[in-house]
Amino acid sequence: MRKIRIWCWNVNGVRAVHRKGFKKWFITEKPDILCIQETKADRKQFPPDIRNVEGYQTYFSEADKKGYSGVAIYTNIKPKTVKTGFGIDEFDREGRILIADYIDFVLFNIYFPNGKRSPERLQYKMDFYDAFLEYINELKDEGRDIVVCGDVNTAHKEIDIARPKENKKISGFLPEERDWIDKFLSEGYVDTFREFNKKPDQYSWWSYRTKARERNVGWRLDYFFVNREFMEHVESSYILSDVVGSDHAPIGLDLVWDD
Repeated sequence: MRKIRIWCWNVNGVRAVHRKGFKKWFITEKPDILCIQETKADRKQFPPDIRNVEGYQTYFSEADKKGYSGVAIYTNIKPKTVKTGFGIDEFDREGRILIADYIDFVLFNIYFPNGKRSPERLQYKMDFYDAFLEYINELKDEGRDIVVCGDVNTAHKEIDIARPKENKKISGFLPEERDWIDKFLSEGYVDTFREFNKKPDQYSWWSYRTKARERNVGWRLDYFFVNREFMEHVESSYILSDVVGSDHAPIGLDLVWDD
């Protein structure tokens, strides 16, 4: 039996999380693949001891704007190819995308845009969502299996947010954002966490303000999605809610094959 463990974490600044024990946590836990988002650094700005970690290859996607966005993949399984975008400059230049082809599946590590800043950024977020869906649908239509992880920046259902009524007009819980997730799932994708855990009060992000994490006043913004056909290989999907160091908790996906 073959297993792959993929973990995903919005670290809210790789240099900040490094100071809080990121490397010790990583080398102790040893996931096969670790996807991080919101690094806020290019590869030269990564602390040297986590720019390269023994036993792992590291891939980066960097924003043109310094100290902004950024994603990275640490992997002990060599991917066939790695891409840093959809081939659309307005999205690719923000350093939000890594696409790693592992032959058994195509892994998307995505830091989806936040729409809170302005109506223009909300439109950018919705356009990004649509470009992403078009890209992965083409792969799925070719018969590829898909794993998507990252900070989607939207809580899908009322169960996924502690204060749904208070946030109905806030980006991250707007009807159009939630409707897009409905559309996404209707096209053959699965929110893996909810296949295993249907309980309320399961969150992956808490505001630093007002001790929200201590009171568990949070949002579930971080997801693992797969195409429906690939669910037979999903053994478990979970939130590592006890891991601190960021305003997000890491999430995990365990995959298994009988071969």
